[in-house]
Order: sequence, then structure tokens, then C-alpha cells
Amino acid sequence: MKKKTTIYDIAKELNITAATVSRALNDNPRISAETKKLVLEAATRLNYKQNRVAQALKSGKSKNVGVVLPYINRNFFSSVIRGIEEELNPKGYYVIISQTHEKENKEIDIVQNLLDAQVDGIIISVSRQTNSNKHFNQVLAKNVPLIFFDRKKEIPGTSSVTLDDFNGAYRATKHLLEQGCRKVAHMTIDLSLLIYQNRLGGYKKALAEYGIEFNPEYVIALQSEITAGKDAAKKLMELPEPPDAIFSATDLGALGAIQHLKEVGMNIPEDFCVVGFSNEPFTQFMELPISSVDQNPVLMGKTAAKVFLEQIDSEGVKIEKNVVLDPTLEIRTSSQKK
Repeated sequence: MKKKTTIYDIAKELNITAATVSRALNDNPRISAETKKLVLEAATRLNYKQNRVAQALKSGKSKNVGVVLPYINRNFFSSVIRGIEEELNPKGYYVIISQTHEKENKEIDIVQNLLDAQVDGIIISVSRQTNSNKHFNQVLAKNVPLIFFDRKKEIPGTSSVTLDDFNGAYRATKHLLEQGCRKVAHMTIDLSLLIYQNRLGGYKKALAEYGIEFNPEYVIALQSEITAGKDAAKKLMELPEPPDAIFSATDLGALGAIQHLKEVGMNIPEDFCVVGFSNEPFTQFMELPISSVDQNPVLMGKTAAKVFLEQIDSEGVKIEKNVVLDPTLEIRTSSQKK
């Protein structure tokens, strides 16, 4: 078996001390730029690999950050991960990604495993089932930075990066009303989660501004799936006074609704308007492009990573930061009458 290169091999190659090599590899300001350059070149030439475990024990930092999310196979969440990695990787941090599949017990296990792995921080979007705060309090008790994104819990000592869901829903509903729609329905997901409560609130505010009475029959819950969107649209269109527009809290729900509306002979947007939420990539490439609220997921990921870096560099000073990003309404064919 080939012997691994050590800092002593680099020191012998350059005729300097091992301590100098170690300081150069760790970017110590006491070492000149010229020496650092020679050490890095020799390290590359000799195929030297730093022992990250030893480094972690020495520095007290693992350089690992846990990212916990409901599902990785959603464009929104994968884009958030991209933003986190783009911000953290250049700083020498690695990301450990875990999925809860919307289950609280799985989330609790994941958080405990990340703590056991001595991660330097946890960035998380909570599952739909999560009610307990016990596992989050354990994170705080260990002085590990905890940053929520998209879905959050109100816990002192934590930070969050979220979207202004209320304003996004308000803009989407107002846009439909500006197109002349007066019977706007709302497809929601899970009103136990704050983000969907806020989207419902924004929808109601727009209706109130236009003097339109809120109709609970026009609010229907669904899973974030195309078939659920179709079923919900079918129920809405069977009402004695069916709606003339839908604001959906999910793009997949909007897609399902459009499929049903086309099947029953509705012309979109002439007869019926639809707006979704999330701005999934498919929305702009459909034969009928779908209007949607953009959640800016890459920016959300980058911002969450920056909040983590601020906390890790704060030298023990507790930082509690809550960043709210501004949504963008992308108007396309599915809702543009005028």
C-alpha cells in the first residue's frame, strides 16, 4: 500500500520545518505569501491530503453543515441547496443533506444524528408533521447555529430566511382581480403551516380591497400533486356558482386545475384564469405558460448560508436574524386577459 504524504514529507522536500508547513496550509498570517505558494505547490505535487478529522479535533469545527428538508426532488428545495452550497463551499464548508419526507419522527432522528456528527450548524425547513420543539432546543443547548428556511418555527435564539408569502399571495390574487375576475378560488395545502396561513391571508386581503366577500366554499385543500389539483378544480366547478379564477398555493395544483378546465372545454385565460406559486421550471415551458409567484430559492439558500456564516463568526455572541425575501409575480398566458 502506498504511504500517504504527510506534512513532514513536504517539510523535507522544501527544507523547512513541519510547523511552517502546517501554518502555511492553514493560511496563518505569520507565513509569507511566497512560502504559502511553495507549500501549496509541493502539497499538490506530492498529492498531500489534509486529514479533516484531525483538523476538526484541533479547531473544534467539523466544517460540515446539515441541511434538512422535506424532499430533495422538488425544484424549490434543490435550488435552495444550490444556493447554500454556492455560498458555503468557497468558505471550506461541506453540506450534509437529509430528507424528512414530511415526518416529524424522521426529522427528530436526523437532527440528533447531525448533532452526533458534530456539524457546525443546521439549516432546516420543517416537516408538515412537526409539532415538537424539543429537538430544536437540543440544537440550541449545544450552541449550534439553527437557521430555518421557508417553513419555520418561532423559537427564541434561532434565525430564519423566509419569503413574504402574504405579499406574494396578495399580488397574485390582486392580479386576477385586475384581469376582471370576481369569483377567485384558492387552492391551499396545509393550513397548520404558517406559509399557507400567510398565503390565505394575502388572498383574503386582495378580495377585501376589491369589496368582494370571502367565500369559504372557494377555499379547498389539496396535496401538492397534479391529480389533487384536477380533483379540486372539478369540485370547484361543480359548485352552484363556480369560480372564474384560481390562485393555487402550488404550481402542481395549478397545472392539475388547468388540465381539468381544458377537459371541460374552458378557454384559458378567456374564460378562466389561473396563477400558481413557486415558479417551477415547467411553468414557463408549457404549451400554455402558467403565471406563478417566484420564491427566489437560490437567493433564499445563499441568504441562509450567509446568516450561518455570520453566526459561526460571531465568537460566541448570540445572533438572532429573521430575513424576509420579497416575492416576484411572473405573469404569463394562464392569467393574462388584458
